[in-house]
Amino acid sequence: MNHGTEQRHPIDGLYRSLDVDDTGTAVSVIVKTRGETCDIDCLYCYEKRKEAPGGARVGAGPVRRLAELFKGRPLAVELHGGEPLTAGRDHIAEILTELAALPQVVRVSLQTNGVLLDADWLDLFDDLCPDLQIGVSLDGDARGNAWRVGYDGQPVYPRVTAALELLAERGRSVGVIAAVTPAVLDRAEAVLDHLAGFGSVNAISFVPCFDSTIRRSTALPGRRKAASRLLQQAAVTAEDGPAWAIHPDEYAQFVLAATAHWISAGHFARIKLEPAVSTIRRLRRLGTGFCHFSDLKCDHVFTLYPDGRLGSCDELPWPQARLVQLESVTDQHEVIRAQQDSVLLDQGKALMNKCTTCDYRDTCGGGCIATRWRMDPADDHDAYCEYRMRMIDGIAALLAQPAHPEGAWCQSLRSRPRTPNSMRDVNAFLTRWDNPDAAHGQVKLHTSEHGNINIVGLAGVHEAEDLDPSHPMWQSAIEPRVWPLVDTVTRAWGLITYDSCQGHQYTGLDLPPTGLRIGLLARDREEYAHTAAALCRAATSASLILPVGIEVNIGRSELTCESKGTRTPVLDLSLDPSPGHGWQTYFAHLDDAAAVLAATLTAEHPTGTTCACPLPAPAEVAVGVLR
Repeated sequence: MNHGTEQRHPIDGLYRSLDVDDTGTAVSVIVKTRGETCDIDCLYCYEKRKEAPGGARVGAGPVRRLAELFKGRPLAVELHGGEPLTAGRDHIAEILTELAALPQVVRVSLQTNGVLLDADWLDLFDDLCPDLQIGVSLDGDARGNAWRVGYDGQPVYPRVTAALELLAERGRSVGVIAAVTPAVLDRAEAVLDHLAGFGSVNAISFVPCFDSTIRRSTALPGRRKAASRLLQQAAVTAEDGPAWAIHPDEYAQFVLAATAHWISAGHFARIKLEPAVSTIRRLRRLGTGFCHFSDLKCDHVFTLYPDGRLGSCDELPWPQARLVQLESVTDQHEVIRAQQDSVLLDQGKALMNKCTTCDYRDTCGGGCIATRWRMDPADDHDAYCEYRMRMIDGIAALLAQPAHPEGAWCQSLRSRPRTPNSMRDVNAFLTRWDNPDAAHGQVKLHTSEHGNINIVGLAGVHEAEDLDPSHPMWQSAIEPRVWPLVDTVTRAWGLITYDSCQGHQYTGLDLPPTGLRIGLLARDREEYAHTAAALCRAATSASLILPVGIEVNIGRSELTCESKGTRTPVLDLSLDPSPGHGWQTYFAHLDDAAAVLAATLTAEHPTGTTCACPLPAPAEVAVGVLR
């Protein structure tokens, strides 16, 4: 068994600055084709809150200038708004023709509300840019789209769904961006099914409306207010924010319910769901192009407006996010200097300072700076971080036990990857464990002066023998303080332990103390789900009577097979110092705490998948359907 501690990295591992010499890394440019001008008036629109002059258009010339500015570097261009199609077919045709002539442009996309999308537009796209990626904004079903209205205050949902049906007839696939508002809360399954019912939809991104700080309606030129602005004015009168705003924990619950249904209903076979897919990729140590989970954040995302303003991500507050005027700069060096001088970007990076020491950093990736800005700036962003952790924990559970989605609602089990965490041959170990007649070879067991039992007999993390209960040296290989816990879970619970440690203070050595822990390797996903629930129940009971200064934690991790490179979900149970207490208090009471935990484990058994945590109402419905 190999185990070590995860290495921490500086902020550069979470937020990569633009490097003029890094020509292999793409930048994304959001082209505000008509600024904030749009043919509908969604009540929650963040672009219109900038109240920038509208009516002008970004032409082919500025697009060509972008390519010159970022020459030698891959460029991803998104035509955005407002509503880009209001620029007219001839104008969009000029832009697409220009983009097609630029070899460094690796992706062209268009985000539209879908209202103007018709056969003539699709013919134009087919002729000039057949690989154009189209995104449509639609917040689920008709009820979910309550905030997406025209200036007359009437819903635009029927016109958007007609566009989606036309896209399906033309054999085009599109991604849908759906805002999560109170209109869809508690209805994740129905909303997902509705969007998946459109044959053209192959990707869905659920984005949160964390708009609690909005306190006034958006201004509109002229004395007469449109019906939509009257609706918006009525929606922002609440003391805790506008009526369309949600809290981060509501968003986390929605995402988990949607992800559980995405898996159980089989939608994953056809539809990419965000933020679920990016969370899964990061849990599996894979990369993702979603900036909320990667280090290519605000320094690699630009926004171009019709008046030549070039700034950072369009979701950041303006005009603070403005960097330069496109026509006044000649190369990337000037853009980089503007980024380095940006107070907003510096403050944004500062929001991520605590990410550098967070246990979730490698999975979370630091999240979205713009989303944090939209939350209360006086807050320490704990609510934002807690939602990210809650979402990661729940999706980690769904990966490990997809047939038992109720595990996603357990708040005792946390995603706690251990790196490295490996074994020479996991399958051989599993087979040997359940075969008492298996041959046992010679083993090396040595004990250090600090109580470590391993192959070399030294303090610290070193390779240890992977033994099973039928081995004559089984108990001798387990450190004494942790033996009662190992004995209970292997003999009474019938489980497999892949790792254990009794905790070591290492007095007099330049080694950090380690806590008591055991690692459990399930034979299959069913056993994993039962074990996770039983550990939650036992930990909940133990937490009420543990000595002061010690807490019990349960982690979800993966065990890597060194011979095959495969990863198997595992569960880790540990006793750790409580917040505000140090190692001295911990080791003074560790024997008592170990006895308490052993007793609560003895009183439990891995049967059923109901843990000690309450299921939220919509999850109860979903679980009932799945069963």
